[in-house]
Amino acid sequence: MALTKTPICEFGKKAEKFELNSTENKLITLDDVKGKNGTLIMFICNHCPYVKAVIEDIVSDCRELEKEGIKSVAIMSNDTKNYPDDSFENMIEFSKGNNFGFPYLIDETQNIAKKYGAVCTPDFFGYNNDLELQYRGRIRELKDLKPVKSGDSDLLTAMKMVAKTKKGPSDQIPSMGCNIKWSS
Repeated sequence: MALTKTPICEFGKKAEKFELNSTENKLITLDDVKGKNGTLIMFICNHCPYVKAVIEDIVSDCRELEKEGIKSVAIMSNDTKNYPDDSFENMIEFSKGNNFGFPYLIDETQNIAKKYGAVCTPDFFGYNNDLELQYRGRIRELKDLKPVKSGDSDLLTAMKMVAKTKKGPSDQIPSMGCNIKWSS
């Protein structure tokens, strides 16, 4: 597990189009998940201890963001041959076990992760309603792989701001997690 941090937010960068299969066995496009007031695209996986540490917060924040007119989607781009815990079958179990209220998509070719510049799990890309990037930070502070629960998460606060103003906070603390498991 290589600890990786996300780069600084490229404010205004447009979201990349995609069409990927979901754990519900439906093809989902960027247009399908575009929210009235914003869109959250997350790169996660099933086995990463950083994802596991914040998965309850992710699910809860996405429910809250839905009320703000922001839709969410999660994409799994890891190499499933060398990391079978991230297999499509295990994605289905992970999404059900954690009560996902958003689509969970598999990026088998890893092309979408590369287009977005995703580097770790979890990696959050928060867009305004014009699909312009406004947030590339963490969900919340972790201490010894446990979420520090002091008020709303950084992600929730930032995305509520995006919903209201179309702009994200200028100061953002990078997300960190395991590096994306690229195919060789």
